[in-house]
Amino acid sequence: MKATADAIGAAVPRRAAQRTVFTILAAISVCHLLNDMVQSLIPAIYPILKTSFRLDFGQIGLITLTYQATASLLQPFVGHLTDLRPKPYSLPAGMGFTLVGMGLLAIAPSFAMLLIAAALVGVGSAVFHPESSRVARMASGGQHGLAQSLFQVGGNAGASLGPLLAAYVVLPHGQLSIAWFGAAVLVAILILLRVSRWYGAHDSYTAPRSRARVERGAALPKRRVVAAIAVLIALVFSKYLYLASLTSYYTFYLMSKFHVSVQSAQLHLFAFLGAVAAGTIIGGPIGDRIGRKYVIWVSILGVLPFTLLLPHANLFWTGMLSIVIGLVLASAFSAILVYAQELVPGRVGMISGLFFGLAFGVGGLGAAIMGKLADVTDIGYVYRLTAFLPAIGLLTAFLPQIEPRGPRSHEGTDVA
Repeated sequence: MKATADAIGAAVPRRAAQRTVFTILAAISVCHLLNDMVQSLIPAIYPILKTSFRLDFGQIGLITLTYQATASLLQPFVGHLTDLRPKPYSLPAGMGFTLVGMGLLAIAPSFAMLLIAAALVGVGSAVFHPESSRVARMASGGQHGLAQSLFQVGGNAGASLGPLLAAYVVLPHGQLSIAWFGAAVLVAILILLRVSRWYGAHDSYTAPRSRARVERGAALPKRRVVAAIAVLIALVFSKYLYLASLTSYYTFYLMSKFHVSVQSAQLHLFAFLGAVAAGTIIGGPIGDRIGRKYVIWVSILGVLPFTLLLPHANLFWTGMLSIVIGLVLASAFSAILVYAQELVPGRVGMISGLFFGLAFGVGGLGAAIMGKLADVTDIGYVYRLTAFLPAIGLLTAFLPQIEPRGPRSHEGTDVA
């Protein structure tokens, strides 16, 4: 760990600013993994909390609401504040909220304390995501899509690890064992201290002046910018609402329709999540090369034929189609986020907070709505209905062309 921290510290810029600093990108990706891994433990330990505190489903939902409200709603405000005056050391400070929250979650004696713990973890998430996204852009060397993809894939990996760790660590050893994961948060804090040092050394970003002087953005009328942001929000809505249907209910769908075992359904879910991770990595660099609007077209609207086929496929093709859907649909978010950042130059934190918060909130709310719908109808009906969501991708036609046509080159990379 010391060697990693020293390597990151050595990455304080000594050469041209327009270099891709992979040590910093790797650092925030690892921290994203640790952050989302720890946070994904909260829903994974609901069975323990329900038994220990004799909670009903309404109280379980209140824990989720508390966490999601703080994590989703605070992100744009945190991003806006740090746009006005960047605070490099807010990254480890925000992770400190997560550390305290996890500690309280391990020893909470009452339901009220569980809510406070969930809120603190949500605050940590609200600080981490917009500021880390800013660091990714700073370290990108112009390869903004690649940088965002590398950052986001860490979160995807961490979110998939949480339930696994809950099953093999927390469930056998009880609520108190949650405290063990404080070690992962401490590692993230130590790494982020080094990242913050690098962040603070970029005077052109941390100076209290408009980032519009630092970043070149789209010179569009305000009305067109607002309309384009509205379109991007609609696209994020369609993407994450559909993904929520798969991540939350895919195993139930397979068991209900094809009568497969739990283990087989979990393997199919693992394949889908792996495709999502691969798509997250692929989408950013492709957007850097050919333009982000084209990636948005293909990743949202292009997945529509596959989502329409999925409810009518046999087991083999259901597995294949879910992999294609995960791969293609996941490629959109990096392109959408960077496109939005270029629409509103100098507001990287606010835009990142808005879209990360929206993605998180839509996923949670969508899962709840689809669960209620499945109770009233059946899970197959949910998949037949949500199959049409990618058609919202037609709205991409209303996005302005803000990027130069054709492949673009970058100045270089910096691995030191």
